[in-house]
Amino acid sequence: PEGAVARDRAFGFYYADDVDAFREAGAELVAFDALADADIPEADGVLIGGGFPEVLCAELEANRTLRDSLRRRIASGLPVYAECGGLMYLARTISWRGRTWEMVGALPADVVMHAKPVGKGYVRLAETAAHPWGSGEGAIVHAHEFHYSTLANADPALAYAWRVERGEGTDGRRDGIVHRNVLAQYAHQRNAGGNDWVRRFVGHVARTKAARFGTAAAVAS
Repeated sequence: PEGAVARDRAFGFYYADDVDAFREAGAELVAFDALADADIPEADGVLIGGGFPEVLCAELEANRTLRDSLRRRIASGLPVYAECGGLMYLARTISWRGRTWEMVGALPADVVMHAKPVGKGYVRLAETAAHPWGSGEGAIVHAHEFHYSTLANADPALAYAWRVERGEGTDGRRDGIVHRNVLAQYAHQRNAGGNDWVRRFVGHVARTKAARFGTAAAVAS
């Protein structure tokens, strides 16, 4: 499968060996710039990592064509994985220092920035049955978080991929919003220590592609 990855001044937090793991899992990554590009590349899935979207809200908001395109593709079932800054970007709005900016609007929640970190340090997550990448319910994942934001006005019917056993997540109890074919979380995963998240995501993207096109070849691609 082919993946589009946001790599620009707003989103740039990716472990180099995790990027390499995508290639090893058979996925080709093509970068896009959420600030400047008019559209995302044609892809089977999208990765939006951490960064600092709050300091570039005006530029992200100004690129409405890309935001609208991404929202439409998500509505049509495009698999997306987003961490921290990526989660913020997919929300309806980001509010900071008395101003509010429109974001992608793919997630039914708003983001509010705070002066001090809300979540900081290592987290321990237990996978729930809502995780979209296949059966791993009860599996424990160690990750980390560092965010100054919280969610507001989140749809109470949202499902979550993780139960937080240590850390903050979205609300002290949960992390990993599951909505349509999106998994968006504050926690940053590392493809190490038995947590082969890259291969799981690539497998999910390939299965989604196969289901959409009805070909076994899609899984093998």
